[in-house]
Amino acid sequence: MSIKSIRFFKIGRILKDKLHSSWMLVCFLIVLFLPFLLGIGLVFKSNLLIKEESLLQLLFSSQWHPMKGEFGFLPFIISSLWVTVLSILICGPICLLSAIHLTHYAKRWVLKIMHPVIDILAGIPSVIYGVWGIILVVPFISRLGASLGHPNSGYTVLTGSIVLSIMIIPFILNILIEVINTVPQELKEASLSLGATKWETIKKVTLKKAFPGIVSAYGLGISRAFGETIAVLMVVGNVVKIPTGIFQPGYPLPSLIANNYGEMLSIPMYDSALMFAALILFVVVTVFNLGSRYLILRSEKKI
Repeated sequence: MSIKSIRFFKIGRILKDKLHSSWMLVCFLIVLFLPFLLGIGLVFKSNLLIKEESLLQLLFSSQWHPMKGEFGFLPFIISSLWVTVLSILICGPICLLSAIHLTHYAKRWVLKIMHPVIDILAGIPSVIYGVWGIILVVPFISRLGASLGHPNSGYTVLTGSIVLSIMIIPFILNILIEVINTVPQELKEASLSLGATKWETIKKVTLKKAFPGIVSAYGLGISRAFGETIAVLMVVGNVVKIPTGIFQPGYPLPSLIANNYGEMLSIPMYDSALMFAALILFVVVTVFNLGSRYLILRSEKKI
């Protein structure tokens, strides 16, 4: 091979390397700035409402009469918090205990079977969960509330929380299994060799070492739950009222957007209000993710 051929070959490799580095950098910048672009777009679209009303009035008023120019988002915010918190309280222990059982107590073939089952549950469309909730969960909650002295139609905050918790179980469980499996086997064996029982090893070694990943799994699960729309919309009741109990209907922010956006595009103020609801969702999820990231960093320093 001549010297010119070698130089040409080297120049070609350098150009290819720079080309690949450049498009990877472009993709990275797109991912990095995408949240900022989403936030800027939502602020721009909701600016009409923000100019007319104060933020305190929008966030802490319960008066929702769009045709009269009254836009109080407090019932929707409280409903979103009710549904999200209850769903995590329901699925949180189930996911963690299931992950511990599958990784430490169950046979290997059980975990091999569970992986495709979890993937199937995660891939089922949310509308199917909503239909399932209407058929089974709504009548059950109606009878349960009546037996406890809280008669209701079945379309309640609790119904939405149960359906939502079942939807996010495969999402959180899959992450927890992977996180727990990343704990080095040597740490577990060292604990057992010192006389600790299997459960003590799980509690004081495995879960402590995997704690940052567990926080991350639940953080992502809460973010997913807070923005879930169709299934919750179908079973939560969609009544503009601050719920004061689990057997009362609610109206989460995603349901507000999904129910009204297509019909209200012709009304500028209403359109801006729906964009403001989306902005609230965006800010809450962002703040929560930053908070969970802070907890992860602090827990990693302590380990």
